[in-house]
Amino acid sequence: MEISATGRLEIRITAADVGKRVSVRCLNDPARAGEKFTDTVGVLASWDDGVLLITRKSGETVRIPESSLVAGKVVPSAPARRRGPAASYEELAHVCTRAWRPVESERLGGWELRAASGFTRRANSVLPLGDPGLPLDEALSAVRRWYRERGLPAYVQTATGAEGTQELLCAELEKRGWTREVTAELWIGALAPLADREESAEVVLSRQADEAWLARYQRKGLSEVALKVLGSGPSVWFATIPGDGGVPAAIGRCVVDGRWAGFAAVEVDPALRRQGLASAVMAALAGRALDEGASAAWLQVETDNMGARELYARMGFSAHHAYHHYREPENSGSGR
Repeated sequence: MEISATGRLEIRITAADVGKRVSVRCLNDPARAGEKFTDTVGVLASWDDGVLLITRKSGETVRIPESSLVAGKVVPSAPARRRGPAASYEELAHVCTRAWRPVESERLGGWELRAASGFTRRANSVLPLGDPGLPLDEALSAVRRWYRERGLPAYVQTATGAEGTQELLCAELEKRGWTREVTAELWIGALAPLADREESAEVVLSRQADEAWLARYQRKGLSEVALKVLGSGPSVWFATIPGDGGVPAAIGRCVVDGRWAGFAAVEVDPALRRQGLASAVMAALAGRALDEGASAAWLQVETDNMGARELYARMGFSAHHAYHHYREPENSGSGR
C-alpha cells in the first residue's frame, strides 16, 4: 500500500487507471467479523458509479465500493516465473488453437469465430485476440448471428492472469449478462524432464486414434466432426498402454508445434490409477516431441481437478494463465 511521508495510507489510483494492474485496500463491512481490511490485487476493469471492478489473476471479479477505499496504487505486472519456458499469452493462445482446430472458422477483425458442430467449447467459441473492428455491442451481435446460423450457442473464450489477457473484456461481457460457465488453467513446463521420467509400462504411439484408444477416451459416440477435431494439429501423436478386454489401461494425446508440445486426453483406467501410467504416457509422448525439435510443454487443467494438478506440479508444470468460456445471455436479442 502507498504510505505518505506522514505515515498515512493514500489512494493513488483514479478512473484513468482502468486497464492497469492495481493493489487496493478497503474497509470491511463493520458487521463482518475478522479482519478490518481486505487487500485486492488485479486488473482494474472499470470504475463507474462509485464502484470499482477488479479482476484477479484467477478471473474472479471483485466489486469494491469507492467509499470503502483506504489505499490504492498501480503496481507492475507480476514477475516472470522462475521455472519453465518463457511465453506470452498471445503465443500460447495461437499454439493452443492450432492444436484443436475447428472445422469452420471466420475472422471478425482480430477475433476468430470457430465452430465444430458443438464438439467442445474450445472449438465452438470466439478467440478474441485483438480488435474485432467494430464497437463491442455490434461485434457481439455479429457473433451471436454467426453461431445462431449454425444452431449453436455463442461462446467467447477469454483469459486472465497474464500480460495481454482480457480482464477488461471479461468485465464488459459480465455487464452485458454473459455467463461464465467454465474456468480452467493453462500450465507450462520444460519438456526434457518429462522425457527423462522412467516409463513403468509399454506405451504404443500412433498417428491416429484407433478404436481401442477411443474406447478409453472420456467422450463417447464421437461424430465425424469430432474425430476431425481430435486429429487436428501440426503434428499429432496418440499414446496407448494396452489393457484388458481391448480397452487401454491409459491413453494420451500430444500435438507438436515448433518449440511447443501440447498434452491432452491423458486418461487412466480408474482401477489402475497411482501406478505411474499417466507419467509413462507423457514420457513417451515427450520423447517423440523432443525428437521433432520441441523443448517446451503445455497442457490445460480444470481448477477443481486436484489429482491432475498435483501430478502436473510434480512434473514441473506451473500455471501460466486462467481461461474462461462465457455464454451469451438467454435473452440475446439486443446488444446488451
